[in-house]
Amino acid sequence: MRNTRRTHRTRRTLLIALTATGALVSVAACGSGSSSSSSGDSKTYAFWDPYPQFDASSDWGKRVAQCGTRAGVKIKRTAYDTTDLGNKALLAAQQGNAPDVMLVDNPVVSTLVEAGILNKTSDLGLDTSSIQKNIIGAGTLGGAAYGIPVGANTLALYYNKKILAAAHVDPASVKDWASLTAALKKVKATGKKGITFSAINTEEGSFQFLPWFWGAGGDLTKLNSPEGAAALGLWKQWVDSGYAPKDVLNNTQTTSWQEFATGEYAFSENGTWQLGNADKAGFGYGIVNIPARNGGSAPVPTGGEFVTVPVQKDTARYDVSKKIVTCLTSATSLLATDTTLMYVAPTAAVQAQQVAKNAELKPWVAAVAAARGRTSGGLGTKYPTISQPLWTAVQSALSGGKSPQAALDVAQSAAGKG
Repeated sequence: MRNTRRTHRTRRTLLIALTATGALVSVAACGSGSSSSSSGDSKTYAFWDPYPQFDASSDWGKRVAQCGTRAGVKIKRTAYDTTDLGNKALLAAQQGNAPDVMLVDNPVVSTLVEAGILNKTSDLGLDTSSIQKNIIGAGTLGGAAYGIPVGANTLALYYNKKILAAAHVDPASVKDWASLTAALKKVKATGKKGITFSAINTEEGSFQFLPWFWGAGGDLTKLNSPEGAAALGLWKQWVDSGYAPKDVLNNTQTTSWQEFATGEYAFSENGTWQLGNADKAGFGYGIVNIPARNGGSAPVPTGGEFVTVPVQKDTARYDVSKKIVTCLTSATSLLATDTTLMYVAPTAAVQAQQVAKNAELKPWVAAVAAARGRTSGGLGTKYPTISQPLWTAVQSALSGGKSPQAALDVAQSAAGKG
C-alpha cells in the first residue's frame, strides 16, 4: 500500500531539492540510452552513473556489465553528466521509476536521502565498517550510511618540472600563497604561463575553489568573511596579473587539464583521475599539495561517488541489486574498480595495494585521508544552496563584475535564504 503521508512529504522535499539544484531546467541526458522503470523486466537491471566519457567498450563499461553477469542479470547502463544525474534521480523518484543501482556524486546523497528515495546500507545487509570515516561521512545521515563509496579523489597541484626549472623555482619552496604567487611571477617572466584551474559556474567551480577558501580559514556558513574574501582575492589577483588565464571562467576540470597538457603551464589544480593523462603528457611532472594561506596543506574536498540502491516498489529486486553493489565495492573488488576509475580506494587495506602497484598514488592517499566532505559539519542538504551562490560569486569577481567582498556579500545573502 502506498504511504500517502510520505508521498506528500517526498514531493515537497523534491520540489525544494529540484529548485535548489536547477533541476527544473536542462535535464537531458548526456550519455546513451534512456531511463525506464526498473520494475518492467525482472532480468534487466537499470544502472545509472555519472561517467558519460565511458562507453560500453571501455574498461568501466565492461566492469559494470561483468557485475550484471555475475549477478545473473543484464544491466542496462545509462550515463549522465554529474548534474543531470542528480536531477534525473529526483525526477525519477517523483515518477516512481528510479533505477535499481545508481552512482551519485557524494554531495547529492544527502539530497536524495531527504527526498526519501535511498535505502540504508544496513537495511540491505551491506557492510561499511572498513570504509574511512571521512569518506563514508559524505553519505551518512543520522548515523546511517546510504551508500558505499566506490573510491575517493581530491585535488592537488600538478607541476611541469621543465618550466619550474627554467624559472629557477624549487617546487618544495611552494609552501603558502605568497611563495606560490612568487613562483607564478617568475614563470611568467620566462614567457610561460602560470596556473590553470576551473572556475566554471557549476559544482566543479566550487569544488576547485574550496581548498583556497578553506585554506584561508573560510567557513561555508559565512561566505563573506574576511577569510573567504582573501581566497577569492587571490584568484582575482592571479587572473588580473596574467598568472591564470581568463578562460578559467569557462574551464571545466577537463578543459583546464587540456591546457596544462599543452606543456605551456607551470601548474594545474586537478585531481587523482588525471594521473593516466599526466603519464601521457610527454613531459616530466610532479605533484605538491595545495598550500594554505599561511603555510601547510590546505584542506581539500572529498570527491567521488557512492553506489546507492534507490527505493523500489518491488523489494524483491534488492537481492540482485546488493550483488551488483558488492561486485563493485567488496574488499576483493575495490582494487579493480578503483584502478579502472583511477580513484583512491576508500579502505586502508586496498590503498596499500594501490600504492604497492603505483607509487605515484602515495601523495593522493595522504591527501584523501585528510580531505573534508563538502556536506560535512552538519551542512547536508544545505550545501547545494551554499555552493551555487559561491560559484556565482567566483564568476562575478573574476569577470570584474564585483569586488571579491561584494560578490561574497551577495552570495551570503542568497545562501541565507536557501
